Amino acid sequence: MFKKILIANRGEIACRVAATARRMGIKTVAVYSAADAGARHVALCDEAVLIGPAAARESYLCGDKIIEVALATGAAAVHPGYGFLSENADFADACAQAGLVFIGPPPASMRAMGSKSAAKTLMEQAAVPLVPGYHGDNQDADFLQTQGDRIGYPVLLKASAGGGGKGMRVIERAEDFKAALASCKREAISSFGDDKVLAEKYLTRPRHIEIQVFADSHGNCVYLHERDCSVQRRHQKVLEEAPAPGMPPARRAAMGEAAVAAARAVGYVGAGTVEFIANQDGSFYFMEMNTRLQVEHPVTEMITATDLVEWQLRIAFGEPLPLQQHQLTIHGHAIEARIYAENPDKGFLPSIGTLRHMDLPAAVSFIVGDAGGQPAAVRIDSGVREGDAISPFYDPMIAKLIVWGVDRRQALSRMAQALSEFHIVGLATNIAFLKRLVEGDAFAGADLDTGLIERNSATLFPPPRAVPAAALALAIAALLESEKTTARAAGFAADPFGNANGWRLHGDATRSIAFTDDFSASTAAHSYQIKLRYQNDGWLLDFGAIEVPLATTVTTATTATSGAGAELSLTLGDATVRGVVRRDGEQFHVFSGGRHFVLHYLDPLAHAGEVEAAGGRLTAPMPGKVVAVLAQAGQVVKKGDALVIMEAMKMEHTIAAPADGTVDELLYQVGDQVADSAPLLAFTPA
Repeated sequence: MFKKILIANRGEIACRVAATARRMGIKTVAVYSAADAGARHVALCDEAVLIGPAAARESYLCGDKIIEVALATGAAAVHPGYGFLSENADFADACAQAGLVFIGPPPASMRAMGSKSAAKTLMEQAAVPLVPGYHGDNQDADFLQTQGDRIGYPVLLKASAGGGGKGMRVIERAEDFKAALASCKREAISSFGDDKVLAEKYLTRPRHIEIQVFADSHGNCVYLHERDCSVQRRHQKVLEEAPAPGMPPARRAAMGEAAVAAARAVGYVGAGTVEFIANQDGSFYFMEMNTRLQVEHPVTEMITATDLVEWQLRIAFGEPLPLQQHQLTIHGHAIEARIYAENPDKGFLPSIGTLRHMDLPAAVSFIVGDAGGQPAAVRIDSGVREGDAISPFYDPMIAKLIVWGVDRRQALSRMAQALSEFHIVGLATNIAFLKRLVEGDAFAGADLDTGLIERNSATLFPPPRAVPAAALALAIAALLESEKTTARAAGFAADPFGNANGWRLHGDATRSIAFTDDFSASTAAHSYQIKLRYQNDGWLLDFGAIEVPLATTVTTATTATSGAGAELSLTLGDATVRGVVRRDGEQFHVFSGGRHFVLHYLDPLAHAGEVEAAGGRLTAPMPGKVVAVLAQAGQVVKKGDALVIMEAMKMEHTIAAPADGTVDELLYQVGDQVADSAPLLAFTPA
């Protein structure tokens, strides 16, 4: 076996590969950019080498630098993870020329499957069913529009060299084709360096089913059953599970055999995923093959009791497959949720910032490779820790949360519970959205298709609701505990006149506490004014309609510092309320009943800050680059007209006119880097 390998990646996949290598006694070398000097994968590996600035094109995508590091550190092989150089055949060739083993498929296989159009031609020859479409080389816009008209709308445009939902557009009408094509090509060239696209019929209510395949250099090839990845937004996977709900054994075998045929058609070796789009009637069509390990591989590991990274290492070393097809059985059910730094209520815009506080659900690392054991109920794969920053340079994934159950019902229950225990402070996340998704009727009832999120938007994106009294009481209790801590730190603990417990010599102590919710939202926030009256045995809270007695039990006390928190149990009237409160400056993050409430404390002693008026200046929703300016100074526009297109996190974001009006001044040009909240143009409403 290899003595030392280099991991040519970052984040959770680099940590994942390092964990298996350590278990196998293999030394690891990490590479990192200037932005990742303190990253978790750097700390986990035996050695680490800086390879360039933050931008991926100057660091993680520099294959020559990575090969130099591998040779200099004595690594025998390179594991590319997924993304970056994992499907770059030229890099695999360069590794071989340098005497390094590329832990992945042969370059010829990658080239065959790397082009979606060429791959579909091969699959047609191998009798693998295909979706009707155009996969040729002619990229003339008028010709492609003709093909779209021939196929019939809706039409799906996809970057030929792409993946992960980048460079992909669904076109409903012929008149939208040219604009969508231009946007698709811009995103494709930015993400993959190749703007070639293919067009195919967009199926309504399809399911996305993928088959995990593995092949060795001895002629063996197997499938490790299927994963259902139908729950998507913007063509990017949100939830994945294995096995696929409602999959009959005969169809499972047919899809598995088709996947193996696809792998054999290109002389495949190593880990790969053959992706199919399936109709509700059970018919299925080849979409593409990802010639690497997938983000969602843990659900396959959990139902097959395998370590797929170990399989990769053994096959790359020349060993045969650890198991044959008849030995690969399904045990239970697994679900994976991707925890992202993003705001679902703002179009899933990535959120940039620091993980000020991160409470993880109780988890036990899955003991992979033990076919006789039972998987842990909860597994967390993450490349970040509390205190780490989510930067604009890379994918905003925080962690993958994977659960296992003896059946789907138990897995669903465990996922909902684990999401309730996953607490993050410091930036926006999709955790609350994921919990609504998992508990929603559609997903829980396995009514699955790629449009599930859009079909259920009313329940998945509910209107803002007022913060309940229980959450307000938890925030107040945490504030009171924080004030006690401050008093103790100042030496007032033994002084009854300095003790912050509300005691007064004559009469009752009363005070008013004010909060607003969702302080950072563009919409008007709710305001909450709660009056407190001190009593010997606690407080009375006046919510405006009724006074409710409050008594608290503190499990973990607060401190006055930013980011501190408390675990509280309250007696609020006749009810018992439990929750965790994490304080971040003047924001109180209340986690209770599986929900997350953000309350901004209006400190009466603090100076009121000046509110910066927007003044009609449209601002950047996040850091990024201007890729298109669609308006001119002095232009009169209508509400909803596209004005500027930005690119961030490898995705395009369109800045539209908020109302009818006039563009007064353009403040940035194409190619300019823009900071978060920077004004992009001056705009006067009509």
